Amino acid sequence: MAAPRIMQQGRVVPWLYLLPTLLIIGVFVLFPTVNTITLSLTDRTGTRPAEVECIPDQACWGRFENYRYALTDPAMLTALRNNALWLLLMVPATIAIGLLIAVLADRVKYESVVKSIIFMPMAISFVGASVIWRFMYAIEAGSQADQLGLLNAILVGIGLKPVAWLSTQPINNLALMMVGVWLWAGFCMTILSAALKGLPTEVLEAARVDGATEWQVFWRVMWPMILPTVTVVLTTMLIIVLKIFDIVFVMTGGNFGTEVIANRMFQLIVTHVGRSTAIAVLLLVLTIPVMIVNVRRFREQEATR
Repeated sequence: MAAPRIMQQGRVVPWLYLLPTLLIIGVFVLFPTVNTITLSLTDRTGTRPAEVECIPDQACWGRFENYRYALTDPAMLTALRNNALWLLLMVPATIAIGLLIAVLADRVKYESVVKSIIFMPMAISFVGASVIWRFMYAIEAGSQADQLGLLNAILVGIGLKPVAWLSTQPINNLALMMVGVWLWAGFCMTILSAALKGLPTEVLEAARVDGATEWQVFWRVMWPMILPTVTVVLTTMLIIVLKIFDIVFVMTGGNFGTEVIANRMFQLIVTHVGRSTAIAVLLLVLTIPVMIVNVRRFREQEATR
């Protein structure tokens, strides 16, 4: 009698420990997700079935009408294009700058000072950083007028015309990405610097003794050893950039061709709940592949230990 009772307790007790976590996940993750998907299948206002909005002889996806908007509307196409640009340009630039600083700072005596300066923007909120850079990019009317923005003041000071950084395409998207790089380079630098610090010095010294140049030591010895950490940073940055919102909202509001997915979702949340939730589901779907790759990588690492 004692053995079955012990076996029964062994099956029940783990679930009792997991119950609080499962309840929190259910209330704060699963329920909002299901509710969002349900709202995305209603009309644009989120109050009636989507079919009610369908007009005869016009393109209509029925219950998925909000997803037609999310995938075909010109404003959403601009947002999708800009998010792709952020992924293709900002993510590699941020990781490359962070890795470069991590490698170079490791060779100077004032390493801690350099890293503290680079990491300092991480202590500023995205909204605060966006306000700072909005002043940096500010422009006053007239090429000879006193310029409030630092960049335009420099241009006028050397005899050039000021530039409307936030309203001129495609400069404005690059200017916004620069703010993201400034914010997140410190994060990449910190993680990658920790990986470099953990490399076995005897392996690096053996490569140098064998006649390898510093360039060869980095690409043939250091890079393969820190590649798992680079993958972690890459997947983290991909998710962050997919959800980018604060910088665009504060600096341009999505105007002048700078719209992104999260900002479009926010703009529609009050008046077009159905469309906004459809965009939210689209954003969730876009992040799932990144999460799957991340989970697989963690499992592979655990299997090799």
